Amino acid sequence: MADVTGPISSLPGSGHDCPDGTMCDDHPDRPAVARIQGETDSFGSEMNDICEERLAAYREEMKNADWSGTCDWCKTHKPRPRPRRDYEEGMAGRVYDVCDDCIKRVEDEGRAELDSYGDDLDDCENDEDYDG
Repeated sequence: MADVTGPISSLPGSGHDCPDGTMCDDHPDRPAVARIQGETDSFGSEMNDICEERLAAYREEMKNADWSGTCDWCKTHKPRPRPRRDYEEGMAGRVYDVCDDCIKRVEDEGRAELDSYGDDLDDCENDEDYDG
């Protein structure tokens, strides 16, 4: 494990800049060419530094993985739940495995809430305090 972060807003699988001179976690004699975010929770994440060979293996593994699992929100088995945060818990909150149906439902609810406020925001250009 290359590094452990504090609270972080990105999700597992995200790529990050690999500091110069960093060596591969699996092959300490080889330079790392990528830093991939691993296990992530509300406390932070693990970062994995990997060499060219390990990066190729990681990409192949991601293409061939069985992504099916149970959605943390609706408790239904789905073909591909994705890592997602509940925006009400903050951008560094717990990471959930969530299906597309639940993601759409939450986004639709958020859109409906925003729409319920009306379109007063469009009038801000006429405000004398508006700097845009």
